Amino acid sequence: MPDLVDTAVAALERVRRAQPLVHLITNGVTMNDVANATLAIGARPVMAHASDEIAEITRAARALVLNLGTPSRERVDAMRLAGRTAHRTGIPIIFDPVGVGASAFRRECTARILAELPLAIVRGNAGEIGALAGIADTQSGVDAARAEFDRAAVARSLATKHRAVIVVTGAADFVSDGARVVVVENGHPRLKQIVGAGDMLDALLGAASASEGDGLRAAASALLWLGIAAERAAETAHGIGSFRVALFDALGALDAETIRSNAVVRWLDG
Repeated sequence: MPDLVDTAVAALERVRRAQPLVHLITNGVTMNDVANATLAIGARPVMAHASDEIAEITRAARALVLNLGTPSRERVDAMRLAGRTAHRTGIPIIFDPVGVGASAFRRECTARILAELPLAIVRGNAGEIGALAGIADTQSGVDAARAEFDRAAVARSLATKHRAVIVVTGAADFVSDGARVVVVENGHPRLKQIVGAGDMLDALLGAASASEGDGLRAAASALLWLGIAAERAAETAHGIGSFRVALFDALGALDAETIRSNAVVRWLDG
């Protein structure tokens, strides 16, 4: 739809112009790639985890991204402190409940964050979102292969429950704020073959949210940015290693013409 594409173009231009600082408490496995993706899209990453500085760093940021990827009590406490600071400052909070179905500890941490913090966006693959919704056969951590359910309906229901935009990623991505649903169909299968594609998307969600006040439109914009960049990267990549490098290049080269020519996005049900 032209209006969603226009939003993605305008949001990218604002990010490149303002270079917002995005505070990322993210997966220790993918931290470097997350930082590079943030820089490639035009934002500035900062990754503070120490309780001594976390409030000060969060106050300087334009968005906060919380990724459960490698959880510990200390890291989750840092997320909660950063989240409370973000709420007082009025900046959007993006949360990725990585592997929420894999352990009781992850479920406990996720429940606390959902209960305590006013989240702007919650993003997960189908397995993770299914686990949040309590749907059977989706309790396999980060594995989305066995998660079969009406993703638009579940996204809409969870958005209403948690008063947040819900993003369900997959071959097609579903985004809902409880009233509206958007489907984004850009992307490439190679994204599943590299570690951290979802974590990089979290960073783009943070950058988009720093420049676009409508959470649903911000989420759709970030999905378009990553999906289109992945398609362009796959055109020149010879394997997963070269695809990873090409993905950073494609994010950095992304422009209005590329978005307008390649975006596949629509409102569900009109």
